Amino acid sequence: MKPRTDEAKVSASDVILISVAGTPGKGKGPGGEKWRIEVGGTRAGEVYINVIDEPPLGCHASLQIYLNIKSQGRGIGRIGYAKACQLSAHETIYTHMRRSNVSSRRAAEAAGFMDATPPGFKQLILRWTRQMTGPPA
Repeated sequence: MKPRTDEAKVSASDVILISVAGTPGKGKGPGGEKWRIEVGGTRAGEVYINVIDEPPLGCHASLQIYLNIKSQGRGIGRIGYAKACQLSAHETIYTHMRRSNVSSRRAAEAAGFMDATPPGFKQLILRWTRQMTGPPA
């Protein structure tokens, strides 16, 4: 997807994640979390985490992000990925996507996700791990 030229890129301070109640399949359930993404007081999309048990990883936290079409190509996705991970209670989070979804991959990698796809697996799997900010307590 080409970046939109009619809207300027946003800064991290422009993007706010607001915790909301999860819905079935979207952040509701044990370990689930959900946020509404807002930019300048306007809804830009949503991001949520479900704990799922699927091959090839088994039980894990899985993040999904959806942006409104008008919000795409403005850098909101990379900020949304990063802020959701930081706000989450999970230490390790995965995101699954089609290999052809280059925009989402770039946004996730900019937020600190790294390729964790097992050899021969069709879908792209990226992993984010919380970095320690100081000495262990």
